[in-house]
Parts: sequence; structure tokens; C-alpha cells
Amino acid sequence: MKMSHNLPSQKKLQEYYRSLTPQSQQELDDLLSLFNRAWLPNPGPQSAAYHSAADVLGYGGQAGGGKTDLTLGLAYMQHHRSVIFRREHPRLTAIIDRSRQIFNPFNDAALKDMFNESLHRWRFGGTTGHLLRFGSIQYEQNILNWQGQPYDLHAFDEVTEFSENIFRSVTAWNRTTRAGQRCRVVCTMNPPLTKEGEWVIKFWGPWLDDKHPRPAKAGELRWYTTIGGQDIEVDGPTPIKVAGEEALVVPKSRTFIFASVYDNPYLLEQGYVSTLQALPEPLRSKLLHGDFKAGIMEDPWQIIPADWVRAAQARWTKIVAEGVQPKLPVQQLGVDVARGGPDQTVLTPRRGNFFDKQLVYHGTQTPDGPSVVRVIVPVVEKDTLVAVDIIGVGGSPFDFSKAVGLNIVALNGAEATEAKDKSGKLGFFNRRAEWHWQLRENLDPSSGQELALPADPELLADLTAARWEITPRGIKVELKKEIVARLGRSPDKGESLIYANAKLTFKGQGIFEYYQQQHAAAQAAREAAAAVAQGGKK
Repeated sequence: MKMSHNLPSQKKLQEYYRSLTPQSQQELDDLLSLFNRAWLPNPGPQSAAYHSAADVLGYGGQAGGGKTDLTLGLAYMQHHRSVIFRREHPRLTAIIDRSRQIFNPFNDAALKDMFNESLHRWRFGGTTGHLLRFGSIQYEQNILNWQGQPYDLHAFDEVTEFSENIFRSVTAWNRTTRAGQRCRVVCTMNPPLTKEGEWVIKFWGPWLDDKHPRPAKAGELRWYTTIGGQDIEVDGPTPIKVAGEEALVVPKSRTFIFASVYDNPYLLEQGYVSTLQALPEPLRSKLLHGDFKAGIMEDPWQIIPADWVRAAQARWTKIVAEGVQPKLPVQQLGVDVARGGPDQTVLTPRRGNFFDKQLVYHGTQTPDGPSVVRVIVPVVEKDTLVAVDIIGVGGSPFDFSKAVGLNIVALNGAEATEAKDKSGKLGFFNRRAEWHWQLRENLDPSSGQELALPADPELLADLTAARWEITPRGIKVELKKEIVARLGRSPDKGESLIYANAKLTFKGQGIFEYYQQQHAAAQAAREAAAAVAQGGKK
């Protein structure tokens, strides 16, 4: 068959194009782009997110709002070096499969070669073309794998599964040396299903927190900088001077755009709404309506209910705001020790039922026993009981603390105990379970203790992470390594507070006698140290 070459000339095509209305020209441009580009955003929220000028974009709410497609489309259409993260590596499978549908819809053999299976990487246009990687960051120590690797697009798919520390640490490398290339961070999310993800509500407070003093509209830009470790909202993008910084600090813009399954024509056609409607509450409200305020699901074997911790944190916030902190001395100091590595050394001072703001030191600041003691000494007062876990890295700080005369007691969570819960019927598998349960009982609203705990979302996540079970030996708390696997980090703040709260009684010994013994031992140590010092003067 002979093919006809009687096609319109380029001049006639241009004349036809100019004869169209602006709207028709745009529609034709969009249609033609489908032959040159693999993806276009859906009209509505997805398109608004695609074109947003925000440096840090939150996008999500309802399930099925096209969140994954947004990150893939941005990486392919607007960025040169991109990385898309999921918390765990197996969860990348669906994103990679979707990338094949978008980037190679016709299963072109040449395009297949652009994806490296072993590196989980697309490279378009050869070695000089743009790059898209897929990565996972399950644990805090995995952050090191991504430091020093700049990307102009950092995208987190389901960011509520990541800790805030992982998010902030990795996005510090959101930068480029490519002239004219825009940099940004995009986070897609459904409302958090666990307390570990609740940090996003504070981070995007003007959009997600209905109690925020200055609420923002969807897509509205707000500017932030970080001063003293705290996010501070500023008036605009004008660089500002921050104490201690030589160069001016450039604020970054932030916004949130709500996604809806009703804006996704593909899922609507498949009846996905019916699937979401059939979910039990609070999943239905979270995933169908994108309700960030619906109840966080709690494990039935969670030791401490989140509402109890929030009530204690609300009391603390009120006390601090009113300036009526108790004038009591620091009665007990809980110390959770880290020596090097990604964990933290945390000190929690307790004054009666009021727990002071926690003091946090990166593990590199406390590499050995003497360095731990140096941060303890300024906090203790006369007769302060220092409670430190000696399992693992706590032994050396304990020895040095005894040497300088601190009133310190070694905590061994693996030690057996004959203690009972308040009902007198349940025993404990070990001391670790006993101390966790003591805090549970003290936080119980019916106890009348009215503890006041620092208002810190990370502390909330730590204290509500542990699960328990009944064994023939009594209540058993899951191993710390199991909590670390779920949180992606060590629950240092929670452990420190538990030690500050622990009632350190031992077999055949009442708490009064125990404190008497500890006081006498500390007094003897101080007198011995004074005698040695006096002898040296002579």
C-alpha cells in the first residue's frame, strides 16, 4: 500500500493553531504533550501541588488522592536529581511498578534499559540525563547512608511512617549546583495511624492543627527558619540575622494541600470510595475524609494510653505557662546513657510529680563515663538520687559517679522482682516491667498522682510505644530492640523518664528504708571525699 504524503504544511498548522481560542490552544498543548511526556497532573489539588512554589510541600489527607503519582511526575518532569523514600524497602515495590507504567507505558525495550534493577534507579537521557532513585530509611542509623548525597527533590511517600529526626536530617542535603534548578521537599501522607507520626500535625500546624493561633488556607505559603532547635515562623522570604550565625539565614516556605479521592478519576471509576467507606472507624475517617484529628489507633497491649500522657503534658504546659513550677529540689534524676552512635544521653529531673524539661545530648557528646558524669553533676542537688541503667553502656558512668560521691543507684532491668501491681494480683517478669508499670499506674487518672510531663511529641511516642503480655512469671514488657525496630530509633526520652519515676525498692526493703540507706551512703562518700581533700591541703 502506497502511503499518502499529502499532510498539512507547517505554515497551515501554525495558522490553524493561531485561529483557536486560548482555552482550545491550552487543551491542544496538553493533548500533544501526552505524546512527548509520560504524565500530567489531574486538575484540582494534584495540579495545585505540582505547580506549588513551596520549598517544603505536604500533600495528602484522603487515601487515593494521587500522592505517589505526584512524586513520580515531579521527579520526571521538573527535577534533575531526585530520590523517593519509603520507610521499609519492600514497600517500594508498588512505587517502582507504578514508575514503569508512567515512564514506559508501551513497554519499550530501549526505555527498559534506563532502569537499573539492582540500584533501584532510573536514569533518563544517558549519564548526563536526570536521575531518580528509590530508597528506604528504616532505622535512624540508616541516615548515614544518605548524608552527603545532594538531591534537588527529596520526596517522602507516607512521611508519617518516618521519624521527624530522619526527615530533618536527610532533607538537610536538599540542594543542587545545577544553574536554574529548583530544589524542594515533597511529603505525601494520609493522617497518621500511630503516635510516631503525629509530629506532622505540629510541623504543618497552620493547616492541620485546628487549635493553631494562625490557621492557613490550603496552598498558602508560610515561611520558617530554625532558631535554637525550634521552628520559628517569620513574615516572609527576606533573609534574617540569627544570633550566633555569621551569614544571613534564608527562610524556607512551607504549605499543605489536601488531596481527595474524589479528584482522582481513575480510582473513582474503580469504585475505590466504596472500599474506603467499608473501613471501620477511625480508619474510615482518616482515609476517606482525611481527618487528621480522628483517634489514633492504639494496640490493645500498649502499656500506657496516649490520652494519659497527653493529659500529663497538658498539665505541664499549664504549669510552665503560669510560672508555678514547684520549688522542690530535684529528688530523682533518670539517666539513659548513650556513648557515641546515633542514640542520645537523656537526663530527666523529677521534682515531686513535676518532671522538668529533659536534657538531651547526642551520643558523640557523651562517649565515655567521665563525659556522662560531667553533664550529670550540674543538675544534681543535695540528696538527689541519680538512677542510671547499668545494662550495656551504663556501667562506666555508674562507676565514675560513685567515685565523685554522687548519690547514684544502678538499675538492672533484667533483675528479678517480687513486686506486685496495685491490685496485688499481678507480678512482674523483671524490674524493667515493674518500672514501666509504675509509670502506667501513676499516670492513670484515677490514681490522683497528676503527674506533669514535658510537652514533647517524641516523649509521647516513646512512652506509648512499649507493649506488654502476661507470662507465667507475670507482666512482661517487650524487648527494647523490638521498640527500636518499630520506632526506627531508641526510645531514650521515654526510658529516662521511666527511670526518673521508678520507685527503687528491693526485696525485703521499704522505700523509706531504701532512701535512708542511699542518703547515708551518699553522706559517707561526701565525708570521705572531703577528708581526702583536707588531707591533700595539709
